[in-house]
Amino acid sequence: MTRRGIPFYTVDAFTDSPFSGNPAAVCLDADDLSDEGRQRIAQEMNLSETAFVYRPASGGVRRLRWFTPVAEVPLCGHATLASAHVLVREKGVAGPVAFDSASGPLTVREDDGRLLMDFPANPATEAPMPEGLLEALLGSAARPLHRGHQPVFAASNKVALVVLPSEDAVLSVRPDFGALARVAMPGAQMGVAVTAPGDDPQVDFVSRFFAPWLGVDEDPVTGVAHTTLAPWWAAALGKPEMSARQRSARGGSLVVRARGDRVELIGQAVTVASGTIVRPERPE
Repeated sequence: MTRRGIPFYTVDAFTDSPFSGNPAAVCLDADDLSDEGRQRIAQEMNLSETAFVYRPASGGVRRLRWFTPVAEVPLCGHATLASAHVLVREKGVAGPVAFDSASGPLTVREDDGRLLMDFPANPATEAPMPEGLLEALLGSAARPLHRGHQPVFAASNKVALVVLPSEDAVLSVRPDFGALARVAMPGAQMGVAVTAPGDDPQVDFVSRFFAPWLGVDEDPVTGVAHTTLAPWWAAALGKPEMSARQRSARGGSLVVRARGDRVELIGQAVTVASGTIVRPERPE
């Protein structure tokens, strides 16, 4: 007897246009899968993250987990946005949507036609630059990029930041991913964001995000990075609400609000594919 497949959606997050933003797979009705099975599906999807949304428990709260092709991660913004989009836009679930996750409770609600995610803030503290990090990120440009300017390093318990002087400097980064993966990062790092003020007066700051430690060389648009970027730039710019743009090849935009120990990430998403995937069997 053939077992029922697992429904899934592919969603581009932090964009209102297909084939831009950050794609995530969202799998439903997979509560009975083993972690090995979830990891195999994430490998098959081969996206930066695959989300697994559990059936609602008491109070309508759904467990939410995220897997890269190589590991489970404790928090993922774009796949959370994609999951809420599937529930609200595709399945007709009345918001707000409440998730239980490894990073605690997460709530997503409507905000003027967009989706607003309420996440824990992960503020960064300035620290010495890890040995080899600038060379892995910048190569020969690791020397001071402008007279009197040295890149600043800061780290939270999830994300590291390298603050550069300009958007052009962010765009010019060409990492050596092999060397980057060998850099010993402080704390339980999920990756490193390079960031700078935006050139466009409508954009407060820009970033790019690299996570070869988790099998993701460059992530197109990274929600979790903005839980660290938002408090950093709120303090630097003196404003709690900001417009952010991630300058990857696909690119994406969001609005961020720093609210003490919480961060609001506001964006859009669009479904680009849906179907079912075979339930993985345990290998013999």
